[in-house]
Amino acid sequence: MTRRGIWYFLNMRQKERRHSEQKKRRHSQQENRRHPDPELAEEEQSPYLSFSPAQLLIAFIVTGLLTGIAGCRTDAASKASSDFDKSTGSPAARPSPPQRQVTDDRPLIVCFGDSLTAGYGADEGETYPDDLQKDLNNDGFRYRVVNAGVSGNTTKDGVDRLAGVIAMHPAIVVLEFGGNDGLRGFKVQTTRDNLSQMIARLKISGAKVVVAGITLPPDYGPDYVKNFTATYPTLARKYNVPVIPFILHDVYGVEGMMQPDGIHATDRGNEIVAQNVLSVVVPLLHK
Repeated sequence: MTRRGIWYFLNMRQKERRHSEQKKRRHSQQENRRHPDPELAEEEQSPYLSFSPAQLLIAFIVTGLLTGIAGCRTDAASKASSDFDKSTGSPAARPSPPQRQVTDDRPLIVCFGDSLTAGYGADEGETYPDDLQKDLNNDGFRYRVVNAGVSGNTTKDGVDRLAGVIAMHPAIVVLEFGGNDGLRGFKVQTTRDNLSQMIARLKISGAKVVVAGITLPPDYGPDYVKNFTATYPTLARKYNVPVIPFILHDVYGVEGMMQPDGIHATDRGNEIVAQNVLSVVVPLLHK
C-alpha cells in the first residue's frame, strides 16, 4: 500500500464517522435538513480531513515499515543479480586471467655493424639479418637473429656500443664495421685497433665471432685500399675466428643488387648477403 493509499483509507474512515454524526444531527434538527451546516458541507467536499495525533503517528509508522520492506526487496534484488553474475561467470564478475610471459630462449645471433647491417635503403623486413633469420628457420636451426646495425657508425662507434651487445649474451656475433672508416679516410691502424678491441672483448664474453670484411672503391688509391682490405683476414688469423673476406660478394657491381648509391644492397642483394653470412655461420651452429 502506498502513502496515498493509506491517506485515502484513513480519509474514508473519517468520512464514515462524520456521516454517522450528521445522520444523528438530522434526526434531532429537522429544521436544518434542507440547509446543512456550511462547515459540514465544506468538510465533506475537502479532499483531506484533519486527523488526530494518534492517527498521524500510526500513518507514519505504517509508511516507514512499507518503505523499509521496499528497500529490502531492492537490496535483495541487487544481491541476487550480483550472485547471478558470479554464478554465470559474466565479464563483470569474472577476474581477468593473468597474462603469460612468453620468453624466447633461443640462442642469439647478433649482427653488429653499420648501414650494411642496418639495411639502409631497404624495405622493412628486407635487411640481410631478416633474410638470415628466414634462412635459419628454413634450415631447421633454432636461433634468433638480432639486427644491431646503425647507419653511419664507425669502428669507434662500435667500441662505444659494444657493452650493450655483450649484455645480450649472444652466442654468435657477426662483426661488420670499417666501411665508414675507409670512406672517411681514417688511418687503417686506427680501424684495426678498434676492430681488435671488439673481437677480443666479445671472445672474453663467451661469444663466437665472425668477421665480415669490406673493401673500398679503387679511387681511394691502391695502397690504401690494399692495406685496408687486408685488415679483416689479418685480424681473423690473429684471433682464430672465421672471416667473410667481402660481405658484398656476388652483390657489388651486379645489376639489380646494388642501390643507385653504389654502396648499399637492394632487397634482392640483401638475400645474397644473408647467404654469404650463412655459409660461414652454419659450422658454428647446432640443431
